[in-house]
Amino acid sequence: LQSGKEVFYLSYEEIPKEVITAMIVTEDKKYFAHKGVDYMANLRAAYSLVKHKGTIYQGGSTITQQLARNIYLTNEQTYARKITEIFLAAELEKRYSKNDILEYYLNNIYFANGYYGIQAAAHGYFSRGVAELSFSELMFLCAIPNNPSLYDPYEHFEDTLARRDSVMEQMYHDGKLDREQYLEACREEIVLCP
Repeated sequence: LQSGKEVFYLSYEEIPKEVITAMIVTEDKKYFAHKGVDYMANLRAAYSLVKHKGTIYQGGSTITQQLARNIYLTNEQTYARKITEIFLAAELEKRYSKNDILEYYLNNIYFANGYYGIQAAAHGYFSRGVAELSFSELMFLCAIPNNPSLYDPYEHFEDTLARRDSVMEQMYHDGKLDREQYLEACREEIVLCP
């Protein structure tokens, strides 16, 4: 699972806890409760897909499913790919711990502009490692993987900022962030390296 990305690979312990919390809150709130697949979320997403005649308005993939898709599959939107993704996710959960899966996920997800993994994104956008970034900068990075085209910081900076604020707002409402930290992080100016 680490192949080709060793240069910027971080162990679970090296990944800031705020990043892990942000990704769970925004991507998969039931992460520690399911065994790789949130069947109700997948059913809601399928219903929405049918209701909106093939237009995707909500996702149903867990973090484990996203990892399975990113590592083993393509992004083509077919029912066969989705079913394969579900089976792969269930197998990943049998073989790896939740912490291992989060580690692999955060080292392999796409952060736009050719950056795969949180450490590569930190170096690419800020010329620093994750351990040197502010909370606001970390949350800015956490905004990108949800939709790397829409939240490409160089192409859609204001959208990425808005998504950062949304990530932090979700954390605040879930009790993972206090009000003062939330407001302070929203006020912080984000400066990308050229």
